Amino acid sequence: MTEKRPDITPDLKVNTLLEHYPEVEDALISMSPEFERLKNPVLRKTIARIATLRQVARVGGVSLGDLVGGLREAAGITGEITMNEGTDEAGARPDWVRAPVKSFDAREVIEAGEHPLDRVMRELPELGPGEVYELITPFVPAPLLDVARNKGYLTWTAPADSPGEVHNYFAPEPLR
Repeated sequence: MTEKRPDITPDLKVNTLLEHYPEVEDALISMSPEFERLKNPVLRKTIARIATLRQVARVGGVSLGDLVGGLREAAGITGEITMNEGTDEAGARPDWVRAPVKSFDAREVIEAGEHPLDRVMRELPELGPGEVYELITPFVPAPLLDVARNKGYLTWTAPADSPGEVHNYFAPEPLR
């Protein structure tokens, strides 16, 4: 049985990243001179086991969005969209996605080490039928999208136009 690889998110531990995505090691090390230390076997066995990508982004002086986006690209998962009802297999813009009634740019919140989940989950119930919410993040927020889908919302992530700027859309499930 093949083990599913974890998604590359800010809270993924460096050791887990390198264990499941060994192909991204060179890309990670090239992002900051500080990351050269990961070649040291002692640091690899200690620090890499407890440090998250969020933490190493700070240490390396790299934007969290650039780090996560670059690693996802190196792993071949840039623009990967978790499909659900309301999207099509090709990832084309679904019919329900229209101009949002509310938009939240969470990039600064995420860079500050906070998570936008609570705010998004407070604001989504305010949507009326046919209304759309937009969340802008520096990477695909897969766990947040899963939570929203589990609460009955349609989700769709637009293919990124530029690194570090991902537009995610939410809407209430249509009545059946």
